[in-house]
Amino acid sequence: MRIVEVNELYSPTGGGVKSYVDAKLAIMARQGHELIVIAPGRTTRVEERPTGGRVIYVKSPTIPIDRNYGLFWDAAPIHALLDELQPDVVENCSPWRSAGIVADWPGPALKSWFLHNDNLDAYPKRWFGRIASPERVERAFDWYNRYLDRCFARYDTVVTNGSVLFKRYRARGVRVDAAFPLGIDRHRFSPTLRDESLRASMLAECGLPPDAHLLLAVGRHHPEKRWPMVIDAVQRAGARASVGMMMLGQGPNTAALERHIGSSPHIRLYHPVYDRPQLATFMASADAFIHGASNETFGLVASEALASGMPLIVPDEGGAFEVAAPAYAETYRAGDAYACSAAILRLLARDQAELRAAARKAAAQVGSDEQHVADLVSFYARRIAERDQQARRSA
Repeated sequence: MRIVEVNELYSPTGGGVKSYVDAKLAIMARQGHELIVIAPGRTTRVEERPTGGRVIYVKSPTIPIDRNYGLFWDAAPIHALLDELQPDVVENCSPWRSAGIVADWPGPALKSWFLHNDNLDAYPKRWFGRIASPERVERAFDWYNRYLDRCFARYDTVVTNGSVLFKRYRARGVRVDAAFPLGIDRHRFSPTLRDESLRASMLAECGLPPDAHLLLAVGRHHPEKRWPMVIDAVQRAGARASVGMMMLGQGPNTAALERHIGSSPHIRLYHPVYDRPQLATFMASADAFIHGASNETFGLVASEALASGMPLIVPDEGGAFEVAAPAYAETYRAGDAYACSAAILRLLARDQAELRAAARKAAAQVGSDEQHVADLVSFYARRIAERDQQARRSA
């Protein structure tokens, strides 16, 4: 099967969507299929992947508030590529320009909308959360749900990346046909990669001795990730315990986060680690994973942390919360630095060996990315067969 993914959320310096797509390119090739991604780029170019598949960048304007990402403008080059590639399935994942571009293409491929995110949670609920209840924000922005309904009606199928999004959209009365929970590279992330010398050097970078506690935070620097709240919580916990935090990421808020950290001696900000084996070693070598985002629809990085044997400190909403369990995690009220600080101290007061053992046991239940892709391709094959059968009946 050949799938062409028209993806406005993909960027070489992106976060979770980039990780998912990069893995999917290689997995589909291993499973005897082909994935080609069409993404916005600063220039038009083709990037062949040595493990299979390719990314075709189409020159497009960048988003002013985050120049890591772009938006398509002209439909003609996208349609020309689709005409040339003749996919069996064409996927779209963005409600912006690509939604209409893919829907307007007259080719015969199955058109699928793959939902990665929830813009109501990511933006309006975060913007207005202090002055209005979630229910009131939902009602005020119901026009967006109706907009999505009109978009989805032009697609053959609508699928999500897991149960969180599936339940949210169904509760709003928005069409969703199936959920395909994401998975992780179970061969990449492992507690066996723990490196005590690396851990000691990371703590030294934070100005702390080897017997201190090391938290790891991974994610792009964007308001929806709530990193200032996490920083405040770690600083507050640091007044009562020997704890430091390494933050891996970058984004539009990097400069603001550097100012927010200020002269804090025990928090360090570093560029993202794109080398997956190196990231897996970092994860296995820290003492706990800490997260601030409550709007994420699948806890991909939290699942990778869990598979690395890391206990979790996560908010009580969103994809990361779906991964958490009391045996190896502490949760806190989303967006509340005081509650997050208390969760940190609760985790540090527990038996660390028992926590890591529970995390390792739970890691065995984390789904694989290989199975996710196999299930998705099988679903598309069934939908194509059903569509073709209906067409023959109508002929």
